[in-house]
Amino acid sequence: MNKAERSDQFDLEALRKQVSDISRPSQDTDEGAQSPEPINSYARQIAEQFSAGNRSPAIIIGQFRLFEFLSQFLIGLLVFFFWPGNGAETLLARGIAAAIVAALLICGLQTADTYTIPALRSRLRLLPRVLAVWGSVFVIVTGANVLAGNVSSAEMKGFVAWFATGAVFLLASRFLMAYGIRNWSRNGIMERRAVIVGGGAPAKELIRVLEQQPDNDIRICGIFDDRGEKRSPIMVAGYPKLGTVAELVEFVRITGIDMLIISLPLSAEARILQLLKKLWVLPVDIRLAAHANRLRFRPRAYSRIGAVPMLDIFNKPIRDWDSVAKRCFDIFFTLLALALLWPIMLATAIAIKLTSKGPVFFMQNRHGFNNEIIRIVKFRSMYADKGDPTGRAAVTKGDPRVTPVGRFIRKSSIDELPQLFNVLKGDISLVGPRPHAILAQARDRLFGDVVEGYFARHRVKPGVTGWAQINGWRGEVDHDDKIKFRTAYDLYYIENWSLWFDLKILFLTPFRLFNTENAY
Repeated sequence: MNKAERSDQFDLEALRKQVSDISRPSQDTDEGAQSPEPINSYARQIAEQFSAGNRSPAIIIGQFRLFEFLSQFLIGLLVFFFWPGNGAETLLARGIAAAIVAALLICGLQTADTYTIPALRSRLRLLPRVLAVWGSVFVIVTGANVLAGNVSSAEMKGFVAWFATGAVFLLASRFLMAYGIRNWSRNGIMERRAVIVGGGAPAKELIRVLEQQPDNDIRICGIFDDRGEKRSPIMVAGYPKLGTVAELVEFVRITGIDMLIISLPLSAEARILQLLKKLWVLPVDIRLAAHANRLRFRPRAYSRIGAVPMLDIFNKPIRDWDSVAKRCFDIFFTLLALALLWPIMLATAIAIKLTSKGPVFFMQNRHGFNNEIIRIVKFRSMYADKGDPTGRAAVTKGDPRVTPVGRFIRKSSIDELPQLFNVLKGDISLVGPRPHAILAQARDRLFGDVVEGYFARHRVKPGVTGWAQINGWRGEVDHDDKIKFRTAYDLYYIENWSLWFDLKILFLTPFRLFNTENAY
């Protein structure tokens, strides 16, 4: 690496370090509060066009990979019934053989790079490669069986029929998949929706380059820029400028945007950091376009859209198959918890009904994923005529609004158990940052006004329990530091998420909740 390259690499690492520092809540500033700024009527009209959900290419590819494995496995079993050979082979043996063949096929197709959107989109170009992989798998498997003396002439006919049937099915399924992907792309069902941050000539050049990509799956939804019309025209390469960067935050929360692409040169480091300070709280991929930069880094430093290089600044947390795995985790352990805890929940409901007038449950609006408003259900712990649905007046020690039963279930967190139904509904997860009431305050200031980057907690679904809670940051927020540290722990969880981390938090929750020091 020459001197210039070392300097360029240093600058990139320095930029990434400064960006990562943004995720540490400030101790004495509120300029990052991120209070939503209403978007203009035209931007809202555009946002409504993209409000419907789209399908992740990674999920589609994974589902198709699983489909090909299962289909080839079943074909191997079906052929056994029509060509049983000499009758010596058992169904179990053929099942094991079919599973091995299907697994080898999927591994071969993956190695041959046929599980990409461009490959699946192509009707004919990669079909010879697919057939070559399928043929290689059968040569290997059949050859191994012949050498082992496990294949008679009658069984060889079954292998040939298996190969022919599997080949026809592979070609048909791949052809139909190509048709489906093209159709989904035209209808906007399968695409990555992007917004360009920064207008003018750089944005125009970026858009032109993206449009020239033969297998481009990016749908540009608009441009946002703080600069005036002299430096940033209202229309760039046929795409409208929809508003300022502050309005972009609200725009992304309304639409299903997947990616923000910053079209600024690396030399504009101060401007890039200023933008990231506003945008990093959003649950989207943030990329810095690098096609026009003369600085060149090692290939692994880039991701690409077609042939267009991008520098990855932030990635959307818990995405694609990670989100599927987390959802399966939530459903399994929620059903298990309900099966174990229903007597406690039933006894709590009876105790609430017998000791105070009013409903058993208490509903409250709270912030959910991407700052959406969700309705949380809890056991009622206050007198019905003294409850605070807004959450503005936090419960304090000895609070007269809390019933005797409510005092116990709040300290033991039993009042949170009905949120298991919110988990099944999909509003929240078992583990995640706790959902706060919309108007929750630290003394006389909203949480978002106390902590810079507070709304970054909402890049993932909130949870019934969380990393902050099991580390003692729960209960009354009577000092700014309490919400700052709680937010810091929540951000740590988001940045270091894994299923093992979720399992650890879930396991520790009942033990750590014995510490009721801050729970009133």
